[in-house]
Amino acid sequence: MIISGGPIYTSNELTPTAEAVAVADGRIVFVGSMQEAQAFQGEQTKQVDLNGNTLLPGFIESHGHLYNFGYSMVQLDLRPCKSYEEVLEKVANATEKMEPGQWITGRGWHEGKWDSLPSDQHNGFPTHERLSQVSPFHPVMLTRAGGHAGLMNARAFEVAGLTPQNIEEKLLEMEGGNIDRYPDGQFTGIIHDNAKEWMKQHMEKVDSPSEVAGVMRLAIRASQAAGVTSFHDAGITAREYEGYQYLLHQGDLGLRMHAMLYAMDSAFIESWYQRGPIVDTTNYLFSVRAIKLHADGALGNRGAWLLESYTDHPGHFGLETTSMDYVETTAKKALENGFQLCVHAIGDRANREVLDRYENAFQGYDGDASAARFRIEHAQHLTAEDIPRFAELGVIASMQGIHMSSDRPWAIDRLGEERILEGAYVWQKLLQSGARVINGTDVPVEPINPLACFYASVTRKTLQGMPEGGYEADQKMSRQEALRSYTLDAAYGSFEESIKGSIEVGKLADFVILNQDIMTIPEDDILSTRVVQTILGGETVYVNNQ
Repeated sequence: MIISGGPIYTSNELTPTAEAVAVADGRIVFVGSMQEAQAFQGEQTKQVDLNGNTLLPGFIESHGHLYNFGYSMVQLDLRPCKSYEEVLEKVANATEKMEPGQWITGRGWHEGKWDSLPSDQHNGFPTHERLSQVSPFHPVMLTRAGGHAGLMNARAFEVAGLTPQNIEEKLLEMEGGNIDRYPDGQFTGIIHDNAKEWMKQHMEKVDSPSEVAGVMRLAIRASQAAGVTSFHDAGITAREYEGYQYLLHQGDLGLRMHAMLYAMDSAFIESWYQRGPIVDTTNYLFSVRAIKLHADGALGNRGAWLLESYTDHPGHFGLETTSMDYVETTAKKALENGFQLCVHAIGDRANREVLDRYENAFQGYDGDASAARFRIEHAQHLTAEDIPRFAELGVIASMQGIHMSSDRPWAIDRLGEERILEGAYVWQKLLQSGARVINGTDVPVEPINPLACFYASVTRKTLQGMPEGGYEADQKMSRQEALRSYTLDAAYGSFEESIKGSIEVGKLADFVILNQDIMTIPEDDILSTRVVQTILGGETVYVNNQ
């Protein structure tokens, strides 16, 4: 196959553009001029004319949750809701289609994106009373967009056996979680972090590998349609691992996966220490060589762990969702057993504590700690003194440009202007210090749309184009930096920069074709760009027929 006829951007700094690319046996065999490419023409060669469309390396989603992404497609989608009333209407409609007692689940509500807060809110969040009225016989769990908080109705609390009288005892089982209550001790309906994880035992059945794989297929197809060819799955369970094995056996994976093992299941992770990493050097489809932990919650539900209290909730500092002793122990075991460690940290204290634990583990390690490529997932809010530590320690900042776009309008209420200016979404400060910044969407927290994330990275605006000039404009990425964060540097984040992430001879032929040149068009046109085709290993896996 020879591809030509439109702009080609390689993510290779030495030869950033090309006229033609030649592919054989799933690998790139030539990158250069159209004239030179004709030397590769043979009887079986397929000529692919871009017709003015743009060729890029396939996008790499550096932080997403594949099973949850697929599952979000089979539950209530609350992202479009502009009010609590719209959320309640969706739940009411669902109750008419389900047998009493069946769980109703949804995801994506975000009070910061509603036109207005309901009058019956508590601490800025909706409460359960009206939800319990529209669904008295079905337990309901509606997960907030960020995934770290949920809204339950009264029936759900009953099913879980939670009462104001036993809640203090039950909270001991939910270390790193919380349940909001009114001054009289009654539940408001909002639960946070590990309390939401605890609830899963009351609402999820154990699905077979084929059922898990079916949910994953939905996410894989949607990823391909977004131009994604590789995916870093940020925390898989034993059940999800079996789902992946089923897909591999069926020959239906369709993405190159870098899986992180969810380390909160101690027996699960200990078994992997004994087993060791899996690195696929044959098909490059499924590798397991990373571990995932959570250090704190999210900023939206005030679960991010801060050094100073929340500006809009004095005296509240967020949540330490995992013991820092366990983080350090896991860091040491990861180094000893050949695993990368990736820790979710959003608040400035969480980031500092994790960096401290990484540093302690590195100092006691005989090998090259930087080769382990430890990561901090999100790294959203940092102090000036911690920013340079990423580069100094060789820690990758796995950040999501779209989170700035979605969260920045209200994040200033949580943190105040001083902390925002010092260390919120500071891509340029990290890059200029020598750190690697890799990009993604945290799907299903945000839609899997690399183009929206690219737009947010280069404009620092909301998807509605506000404000003029962008938030903290000095922290914008250049278009080259944004592309690299989604391709070559993202490949570095999974130890795979030698085989993918750029259009270079010898690398895997993973491409995305776009209908516009996002490297040169006016920034306001980026969001209207469409994926035309997605190619994995030289084979087309998605074509936009619209």
